[in-house]
Amino acid sequence: MDGRTAVDAVLEGYAAAVLAKDRDGLVAHYSDDARVFDLWSTWSYEGRESWQGAIDEWFGSLGDQEVHVGFDDVRSVVTDDLATVSAIITYREVDDGGAMRDSLQNRLTWVLRRSGDTWRIIHEHTSAPIDGGTMKVILQR
Repeated sequence: MDGRTAVDAVLEGYAAAVLAKDRDGLVAHYSDDARVFDLWSTWSYEGRESWQGAIDEWFGSLGDQEVHVGFDDVRSVVTDDLATVSAIITYREVDDGGAMRDSLQNRLTWVLRRSGDTWRIIHEHTSAPIDGGTMKVILQR
């Protein structure tokens, strides 16, 4: 599998794991030493185990809702053993009747490292702009 195909596979695997609320499937995309700068609550998560705790909290808060993930404006640079990905990621919360309840967008950057045939996220950074007048986070483009 070439690097670009591998990056696409990580994007697809991430979205599928979130939809299934599959914590183990989601964190499998991260290296043991991953560093995550997330938009919510905690300054940084150091290591997959730390990030796994945040995922448990997130999935536990969802109840019956499904979360559909979409990636737009994906840009990547792939070398033999490293890849960078930037994208706009959209999370759409859907209730058990199929109706969309809410959605939000973040800016996403990943750095992935190849080990054998497996690409894993070694760094994730999500962010959103702040409206300078109101100091509120802007979660929609």
